[in-house]
Amino acid sequence: MPSPTKPVPTSLTDYQLLGDSGLRVSPLCLGTMNFGESWGTGANEEDSRKVFEGYAEAGGNFIDTADFYTNGESETFLGGFLEAHGERDRFVLATKYTLQRREGDPNACGNHRKSMVTAVEASLKRLKTDAIDLYWLHIWDFTTPTDEVIRAFDDLVKAGKIHYVAISDTPAWKVAELHTYAKCHALTRPIAMQLEYSLITRDVERDLAPMCTELGLGLLPWSPLKGGVLSGKYGRAELEAIQRGDEKGVGMRGMQLDEQRVALIEGLQKIGDAHGKSVAQVAMNWLLARLYVPSVIIGPRTPGHLESSLGCLGFDLTDEQFAEIEALAPLKLGFPHDFLRTGFPRQIATAGVDLPKRPYGQLHPAD
Repeated sequence: MPSPTKPVPTSLTDYQLLGDSGLRVSPLCLGTMNFGESWGTGANEEDSRKVFEGYAEAGGNFIDTADFYTNGESETFLGGFLEAHGERDRFVLATKYTLQRREGDPNACGNHRKSMVTAVEASLKRLKTDAIDLYWLHIWDFTTPTDEVIRAFDDLVKAGKIHYVAISDTPAWKVAELHTYAKCHALTRPIAMQLEYSLITRDVERDLAPMCTELGLGLLPWSPLKGGVLSGKYGRAELEAIQRGDEKGVGMRGMQLDEQRVALIEGLQKIGDAHGKSVAQVAMNWLLARLYVPSVIIGPRTPGHLESSLGCLGFDLTDEQFAEIEALAPLKLGFPHDFLRTGFPRQIATAGVDLPKRPYGQLHPAD
């Protein structure tokens, strides 16, 4: 049975609440990891500016970067664009800390207070702003105590350096601990999570998505097209080239195409044809229909990429299409979820009475 869904927003100005907060954000977040060329890929300053301006003109207000992206170029470009635009407060500006800023320096990375405070000051300068609207812990480092992270975040909020706190790429049990510690001590709580999530990578549906629903965290998917696998550019011809080992196939091995993924792409194409949409637009539309997803992070490198991404808005899949898609992209929940969804445990836990479920209990409906 497909999970419950919600209507998909119609435009970038169909603003959504971010988690259990009053912050309003566009349903597509402009990710800027492609702003800058210092990694040998990405977009130059002029092309990056065109993407930013196109997003702003379409009504988008939610922009995501990180101090690590393109060695700081992304933040620097974005700071200049915002300054030139002249309406800084119209945007919800998000950035991240944790990843290394100097090779070989163990304190120029990590989740600890020194790393956080040093990173936020540098980001504020590059972004040319007095405050960051949403500050992300980028990845969990498995070394910093929970209380140190939460109290450091709270101090930055009280100092006016940041407005909201969020967590990226961290296990569910640790996020729950961080959230609970903050709530019990009346400190600033995280309001969102950023996670890899697509029709190919659905692992977050086991524990992270239900946790976000229960704790009031908005879930923002990154890599919604699984690095381009769901872009619609690749299909059976490319899989056969990989299997033959010809020159084209050798260059395609990184796409990790297999029979199941090609069947999924073909199914998405069939559904897309019915709506006049592309494979990529259907794949992102499916994400936006998740109850716990207020916004999906896109990373356009060109204005054309941005325009294509905007096409995922403004249409709704049917129940039959949701069922078809999820049959093509199955997820095994594993223990304890599969066990708890079966008849006998449910029978003896409820005495056979049909009881209302809390929101997180609706995400894994019984077979």
